[in-house]
Amino acid sequence: MITLRRSEDRGLADHGWLRSQHSFSFADYHDPAHMGFGNLRVINEDRIAPGTGFGTHGHRDMEIVSYVLEGALAHRDSLGNGASIVPGEVQRMSAGTGVRHSEFNHARDATTHFLQIWLLPHTQGLAPGYEQKAFSEADKRGRLRLVASPDGREGSVTVHADASLRAGLFEGDERAELMLDAQRLCYVFVARGSVELNGQALATGDAAALRGESRLVLQHGRGAEVLVFDLAP
Repeated sequence: MITLRRSEDRGLADHGWLRSQHSFSFADYHDPAHMGFGNLRVINEDRIAPGTGFGTHGHRDMEIVSYVLEGALAHRDSLGNGASIVPGEVQRMSAGTGVRHSEFNHARDATTHFLQIWLLPHTQGLAPGYEQKAFSEADKRGRLRLVASPDGREGSVTVHADASLRAGLFEGDERAELMLDAQRLCYVFVARGSVELNGQALATGDAAALRGESRLVLQHGRGAEVLVFDLAP
């Protein structure tokens, strides 16, 4: 079964300095029908205005993945990490027993556009941690490149959750097929562009929740950047 969630049906928070669209309930946006999907708890599509950002704040017991689409995201945390995350890079922060961090857009005239993704960890009370890796456009062109996994295989970042994340870029005749475990869950999010998923058209910000499916086919992309999650049931 494939259930579509269109971009316009997401929650929206517009704070002026931050415009955030929520695929699942978050902060003041509450929808009992969309509290998460499996152990995927948050996909926020955030746009941070120039010279602004999230001040220092804390998290616990959550795997947080940042995926930058445009601009740069300056990260600093209580573990001593400081980095700028740019398109093509994936950052994983394990909040564990507790971590404090800030995220800023230091550009004077460019918006930072990124996805903030939260996964429920397989174990609570883990030691906090941080990891950041780059994945080239060539790695993702016409295929689904593994960028996050429980064991860090294929050079992906390691998440302490029963979940994997793949990213792909699709244009024209480019096509990717992925065999799925029908006993698990799959969630597909179109970060930009448009693409066809198992014969159904998806546009920017659209998502599809797959249950009991054994195969996923992405094709007929037009400037498409797609994230595919394999999740615990």
